Amino acid sequence: MITDPWFYAAAIPAVIVLGLSKGGFTALGLLMVPIMALAISPVQAAGITLPILVFSDLVALFSYRRIYDATTLKIMIPGAMLGIAIGWLTASFVTETEIRLIVGIISVIFAVQFFVRRGKDVPAAPQNVAKGTFWSAITGFTSFVSHAGGPPFQVYAAPLRLEPRLFAGTSVILFALVNAVKLVPYFFLGQFDTQNLATAAILLPISIPATLLGVWLVKRFDPRAFYDLIYATICLVGIYLIVESIIDLA
Repeated sequence: MITDPWFYAAAIPAVIVLGLSKGGFTALGLLMVPIMALAISPVQAAGITLPILVFSDLVALFSYRRIYDATTLKIMIPGAMLGIAIGWLTASFVTETEIRLIVGIISVIFAVQFFVRRGKDVPAAPQNVAKGTFWSAITGFTSFVSHAGGPPFQVYAAPLRLEPRLFAGTSVILFALVNAVKLVPYFFLGQFDTQNLATAAILLPISIPATLLGVWLVKRFDPRAFYDLIYATICLVGIYLIVESIIDLA
């Protein structure tokens, strides 16, 4: 178990953010590992947070058990599984810094496009198997590497203009499945040592009420405000990831 107070000063806010993301504010989830990585390595942060993610998923699944878009899930689940497999096979070749940079650039471009077109009457995008498979594969891959699957998921799902709770429920189910599948490769990669699991057990009780708070907030958000918040968060997180990656590469 980690005993450093500085770690918990970073980890407790990170787990609260995790819970809110599981409650429906998916974009916030990308902040979790970077916040925790202020005190420990990103690799260890990912190992500690995955068990918490899985248990938070159970709470979120119960809250959204009948609220999801089946078509989106049918399109995205196979691609996400493919992305996880690619992430596992390439784990020793691709650096986390490179992944953060790619995710950051995609996030900023996507968010800027939204706000440029915000005042225009843009209809909801139709479902597209090719696009959905591509972005879900990116979702699975980036989720495996650093739990950063939120922005690629939103690149495909946000333009569909699903009602906020439907959007949240769909993301909850997809990422619950993704996180459950990730348990196997993470185990074989040695991420679940005694210290990581004990630390995760201490932090877990914080994530559950935060998840329920996220569910409560999504129910009360106006759809327009909900998407404004989602895209603004994507943009800010994307900028953070780009800056962090450039610093690491320098």
